[in-house]
Amino acid sequence: MPLFKKTLPDWMRARLSASHRFLILCILCGILCGMVAVAFHLGIRFVFEGIYYRAQSFGSPYFAWVMITAPAFAGLVVGLAIHGIAPSAAGGGIARIREAYFNKDGHIPFLAGVWRFLLSLLYLGFGNSLGREGPVVHISSAISSTLGRWGFRDRKRARSMLPVGVGAGLAAAFNAPLSAITFVFEQLLDSFSIRALGGIVLAVVAAAALSRSLLGDQPILPGHLVVDYPLSPWMLVAIPLGIAAGVLGHLIVSSILLLRRLLKTNRRFLPLWSQPAIAGLLCGLLGVAAIGIANAVQPEAPDRAKAAIFSVGYEVLPSAFNYQLLWQILAVLLLFKVVAVVFSFAAGGSGGLFSPSLFIGGTLGGLIGAILVWVDADLFNLFDDPEPAHVVGGCVLLGMGAAFASIIRCPFTSLTIIIEITGNYSLILPLIAANTLSWTIARRLRPLTIFNSILLQDGVILKRMPAYRGPQDHHSLPVSTIMTHEVVTLGNETTGREALARLKNLGTSFHTYPVVTAEGRLVGLLTRDDLRGSMPDADIGSLVVGQQLVVAHPDTSIRDVGNRLVARSLHLVPIVSARDQGKLIGVVTLGDIARQNFAEEVD
Repeated sequence: MPLFKKTLPDWMRARLSASHRFLILCILCGILCGMVAVAFHLGIRFVFEGIYYRAQSFGSPYFAWVMITAPAFAGLVVGLAIHGIAPSAAGGGIARIREAYFNKDGHIPFLAGVWRFLLSLLYLGFGNSLGREGPVVHISSAISSTLGRWGFRDRKRARSMLPVGVGAGLAAAFNAPLSAITFVFEQLLDSFSIRALGGIVLAVVAAAALSRSLLGDQPILPGHLVVDYPLSPWMLVAIPLGIAAGVLGHLIVSSILLLRRLLKTNRRFLPLWSQPAIAGLLCGLLGVAAIGIANAVQPEAPDRAKAAIFSVGYEVLPSAFNYQLLWQILAVLLLFKVVAVVFSFAAGGSGGLFSPSLFIGGTLGGLIGAILVWVDADLFNLFDDPEPAHVVGGCVLLGMGAAFASIIRCPFTSLTIIIEITGNYSLILPLIAANTLSWTIARRLRPLTIFNSILLQDGVILKRMPAYRGPQDHHSLPVSTIMTHEVVTLGNETTGREALARLKNLGTSFHTYPVVTAEGRLVGLLTRDDLRGSMPDADIGSLVVGQQLVVAHPDTSIRDVGNRLVARSLHLVPIVSARDQGKLIGVVTLGDIARQNFAEEVD
């Protein structure tokens, strides 16, 4: 017998209006999400500290062996589970939430949240280098989705509960209620709604209040203890720091997507279930190496800061903020953390990017601040502050916000979250400048966010792309957002008879097919009529000799590709790599562009 019915009892439904049910469920959702977030936070800390301090008691050789093998073991278990019974537990979960909200009426199975909780707890607790906030949001979304289906029969009302869970989970995980609200509107809701805001606020307040009652209300960084930062010099610092964070964020996102694609396409040599274990082994090696380097360069550095490559790694932020780490240590931690995060996330590990973004931004800012202090001691006269720690601390705050803006791509959230987790407001204007500059650079270099790019790599096309509104955005919307990634190709050494037989077996009836060599190099296009009119026993490669191909790159706009299709009376345009014109990535047809235009008109 189930614990409760799939929907509310009829007598309760009759007594409570839909609006009243929604508000009650929002409060209940906030309480449940707050409890889950607290349990997840304490669970990760309990597991990791148990392993870490137990390994320390063994002595140096055994400590290194335990800390290298623990993340790999967890990666192996998580890899087997993800590719066997819980595929939705891979990554941070934000992409899956977007898919559920836009394509599945907000439906996230409750069991998916259970698996996410268990696998992320294991993966992060054993030291793998990803964040806890993304999984918490996914778990909370599963809770809110379940409550929505329980409380409402109407799909639209059930769907409206999903953003409530997102906000409640993030508020409890970060202890940042305002940032949770802005994140929901930046990532899910493309239009402002008072009704939606009211429900989200109720859940966020309930979740944050419960989290603060159990975990305390102290911010991650004691920014409120710092003297007020003067405006003029910090506006000058914000510009180069914003540029550096924007470029670094773009490189990190591009590296994750590139490595993710390579791992998916080479699954024959490196099975998907083994990839999180390999990433965990690399994380363990980098973490132990970072500890060894830190002990050699700065033995007196805080012990947990030296081990910040492992698990969430928030312990490095107070140390960097208070200038307790040399710039050499900050550089090592920054580099190693970037590598560990890129491999862990691309390999499908169960963890998010929120914490790593703050870690990377904080160490980047601390590194720049430490270099400023090291290069010119007279610089403090410019800042009118005799304390080096204040200069480095200010750079840490700016770096955290700027990196979050460039990687996560939520400019308003990146601003409010730094204010909430530090309690400092004096850097508000430089923070706006750095975040806006970083976000603009990252968006210019890659228009799509990492979450949408992940969905596209997985062949998922959202019914609505809220980041782009109206046909006027076709100038900036890349064709990679609508192209087909899984392409049916024909070998150039195949005969016409063999090609037609293969297409019949596949059951495809497309108008045009790309022709490739045995190495997968694009050499031409053939229509089905061309195949039928060819010599049955002749290689079809002879039919495309000297053919002038019209191709496009993934970053080419939809409008430009559409113009090429119409101008040349084509049905299909191959999408090839910008660096290698013979490397086929996907195809775009007139039908793809027509569907996109129709979706824009419907929205």
